[in-house]
Amino acid sequence: MMLSVLLLGILVVLLYYSLSGRSKRRAIPSPSGFPLIGNLHQLSLTPHRSLCKLSKKHGPIMLLHLGRIQTVVVSSAELAHEFMRIHDQCFASRPRMKASKFLLYDSKDLAFAPYGEYWRQLKKLSITQLLSAKMVQSFARLREREVAQLVQSISSIASDGGVFSLSEVFNWFTSGMVCKAVLNYSISDEKKKLLAEMIHVNTVYFVKAFAEDYFPSLRWMDVLLGLEGKLKRHHKKWDAVLDAMIEEHISSSEERGSKGISFLDVLLDVQKKDFSSVIHLTKEHIKAILLVMIAAGTDSSFALLDWTMVELVRNPNLMRKAQEEIREIAQGEATVREEHLSKMHYLKAVIKESLRLHPPLPLLLPRECIQDCQINGYVIPKKTRVLINVWAIGRDPESWESPEEFKPERFLDCPTDYNGNNFKYLPFGAGRRMCPGIQFATHTIELTLANLLCFFDWKLPDGLKIEDMDMTECGGLSCYRKQSLELMPRFRA
Repeated sequence: MMLSVLLLGILVVLLYYSLSGRSKRRAIPSPSGFPLIGNLHQLSLTPHRSLCKLSKKHGPIMLLHLGRIQTVVVSSAELAHEFMRIHDQCFASRPRMKASKFLLYDSKDLAFAPYGEYWRQLKKLSITQLLSAKMVQSFARLREREVAQLVQSISSIASDGGVFSLSEVFNWFTSGMVCKAVLNYSISDEKKKLLAEMIHVNTVYFVKAFAEDYFPSLRWMDVLLGLEGKLKRHHKKWDAVLDAMIEEHISSSEERGSKGISFLDVLLDVQKKDFSSVIHLTKEHIKAILLVMIAAGTDSSFALLDWTMVELVRNPNLMRKAQEEIREIAQGEATVREEHLSKMHYLKAVIKESLRLHPPLPLLLPRECIQDCQINGYVIPKKTRVLINVWAIGRDPESWESPEEFKPERFLDCPTDYNGNNFKYLPFGAGRRMCPGIQFATHTIELTLANLLCFFDWKLPDGLKIEDMDMTECGGLSCYRKQSLELMPRFRA
């Protein structure tokens, strides 16, 4: 009898703690979905917009069931701070994805490599050598030469008084600029255009709905539908291009002599020195790192240049204000140089505002939870994917006054920067997985825009009004404007 009472008492205590423990576990708000596919049908071709719309109904943190994959979506500055600062290490890894497996040599790059010692050593290499402040500054003259050539090309178009696609020019210009820094030699216009096209295809593959990414046992469907074959062929194309780049770089190294150092020089030097026992770089590692540097550098620079010019054309008074500042500072100069940029406060505000409205990655690259973690009373299980919607955070009326308006003035005399310290403004992410190429990108963008606004006046083609400009976005990892930006430049001597 006594034993029965004792066992009953233990059972009651265990039941009490079990139920009280459950009550403390809050269920993450989740939209209702369909059997098997879950919430996959609720993602549009512009997922940052569809997820923002869902968050307005279900809140700044919500759980989606994307096939078999649990995904938490974060859409507020406060919660982004929890995930990327307070619990950053818990969410520092990347999920295994089909595109990174095939295109990036099984995720041997910095952006998609899983969190671990290899990734830490690669991050250290990027910060101390590849993308250090000293390395970025060493490319100052290169950037100035490339931008001067761009101005010369556009001035010849302006002399004809014709209309041209500035988007197309930005496309080959950014791929050429990044390749020059990566390789230390110029590539042909034909190769610039080829690379730009291949990079755009990449952005589609990284958001493409491969069956294996959402239903790991259904890889056969990707094979049957020909999706895996297309991905392999695209990888083969990249592999041939990267092999040719490395071979040409090595064969021409003696001829170039000491004409500066490139990103590829650093990687090849590390390969020879065996940087550490953990990060012995094979040719595959180097190709994966190069591909991401070229693709990410080109993609983000193109998107930012294009969107910024679109917003300035739509706001001619703001364009004039930026031009007046730039022309006053660079008065009498044949070109705007990098030493002028520190005084161009309004230009910097224009770029910051463009990044707020149009971050290059509206959804930061997905993170994966390393271990069970509790945030705001919600338990996030191990292996859960996390998407940070920086597009939604940048347009949150709780953080920004008139969030849909393009107002560079909001960044004047304001300490907000790109460095991931203000979680209402995260164009390059934050925490361990923050983009390491910020300095290189911003130097390039500022110098390019300063010269284009200094030496040209810009107008829409005859008959086209500002309100006729289509702001529809393309679907993909990066957020482009669907319509090409066509303008008439007028050169100012």
